[in-house]
Amino acid sequence: LLHLCVDRDFLCPGQTNMGLFQRGLSCSYGPLGLELRRNLLDQWWRSVSTSSAQVFGIKTLTCSQDPPTGGAGHLGIVDLDDLTQVLVQKGLSREELIQQLRERLHRSRLMRTSLYQGALKQFVPSLELANRKLPFGLAETGLCFQPPGRSGCPGEATNTSLVWFCSPRTSGQWLDYWTRQRLKWWRKFALSPSNFSSAEVPEEELEAVVSRGVRVWYRFPWGQKPVETLWLRGNAELLRTLNGARFTLQGRDGRKTLPHVVTVTGNVDCGMMAFLSNSLQQLKKDNSKHRLQHRQVLKLHPALAPVKVALEIGRGATAELRQLCEGLMQELKEAQISVWPGYLSTQASSMEQLTAKYDEMGVLFTVVISENTLENGLLQVRSRDTTIKETVHISESRNYIFRYISAAHHV
Repeated sequence: LLHLCVDRDFLCPGQTNMGLFQRGLSCSYGPLGLELRRNLLDQWWRSVSTSSAQVFGIKTLTCSQDPPTGGAGHLGIVDLDDLTQVLVQKGLSREELIQQLRERLHRSRLMRTSLYQGALKQFVPSLELANRKLPFGLAETGLCFQPPGRSGCPGEATNTSLVWFCSPRTSGQWLDYWTRQRLKWWRKFALSPSNFSSAEVPEEELEAVVSRGVRVWYRFPWGQKPVETLWLRGNAELLRTLNGARFTLQGRDGRKTLPHVVTVTGNVDCGMMAFLSNSLQQLKKDNSKHRLQHRQVLKLHPALAPVKVALEIGRGATAELRQLCEGLMQELKEAQISVWPGYLSTQASSMEQLTAKYDEMGVLFTVVISENTLENGLLQVRSRDTTIKETVHISESRNYIFRYISAAHHV
């Protein structure tokens, strides 16, 4: 899977980079990986913003002076030159050296290890925006940092965060609701939905402020890994962070109440790996010489597939065919359909080699424009999932593809 991702421009090459991706950390993505990541984030935003209650999007700082809440420890940014100047100073006693180092560490900015802290700080203005009505949520995506592992370097992960404020009496129901919704969402885009599952977090793994927790797991060939975690956190952290009068933090859900918090935190990088692993199929087929061949297909969901259409040219007048391709490509792009301009390639490849390549890229349709298109406007459309080739008029090709993608969005 990892080597296929490198070969087909989902990941940038390198053992270190592949190792980061396999651990669910941010890494260097190729063009297709970046587009897949963008599509995944777009679908996440759609899912939380169309929920039954109000959800507001927010953007918070990556670094701040405040200690993080609900993350994995403290990570700070220090000026190495500044520290070096202290260490090389002569005549300092051990106590003076420690004091100066502590002062500089105290001034250092802390990197966020979760998006939770920023949402808590946005609670009061958001409560006013919601007319003090509960429940409501604050949604954000962004980079978070993790404590150093065996490598000694802090890790980075792109997280999704929904912080849900609700009345204490309904908080358990909301945790169950969001567990069902999130599991349903992960399974919606999966080729094998049963590989995604949810399970309660054992009591001994809960933090002091957490009364319940649920993890959404994906079963990889090499073992299970959580892609999303939900916590029922009460209101202790909200009170500690805002340090305000309780009445200013009260919302209304039939009556005035101090809200409890449900957090829903996902790992986008791990989610990408889950969908890539889930969509990879190893198929066997007979080629034109009746030899058994193995065929790899990335059957990514149409909403997630980074490239929807690959445009190729068959036999005929090359200049005229390319002109037709450029016109069709522009038409597809205007309909927000991503296109791979295969017709620009100067490398000689058979159509069988090209379709094998596009199957590994997860391309939904391969469209071939040939001399027939010049004569009667007909072109060939090959489906990734069925391998069936259909003849469609060029004027209908955009609607043909658009209908398929739109239908998949509403499944």
